[in-house]
Amino acid sequence: MIRILPVALELILLVFCLVDAILADEARVRNLPKWAWILLVVILPLAGGIAWLIAGRPTGRAPNRPVPPPSRTAGQPGDEWSGRRRPKGPDDDPEFLARLAHDGDAHERMLRRWEEDLRRREEEKRATDDPGASGPGDDAR
Repeated sequence: MIRILPVALELILLVFCLVDAILADEARVRNLPKWAWILLVVILPLAGGIAWLIAGRPTGRAPNRPVPPPSRTAGQPGDEWSGRRRPKGPDDDPEFLARLAHDGDAHERMLRRWEEDLRRREEEKRATDDPGASGPGDDAR
């Protein structure tokens, strides 16, 4: 089993790097043309695969895309934002802030009710558990 492991790892590396090189965008492949990387991975499986992973594989950055000119704003005809409102941040949305204040007031009222209910229950419990109150022990004296 130990003798098969290096061969299996090399085969897995070959298949992974070959598929990755074939599926890579040709414009994003680094240092050599795509066909040269594929040939290198096939001819020298171990060294070519490692070289592909280190020096040829495209980086995680997105390809350079043209940026629309700055004079163009959202909502103009032909723009991808056309017909839609641009989302606002929470600090810029007065409706959100008003809802937040209203929800905070409701939350405070609910907490006050709970506290009052808790105080009432504690007083009732103290009144029933108070040893100074009249109870079965007083009759025995």
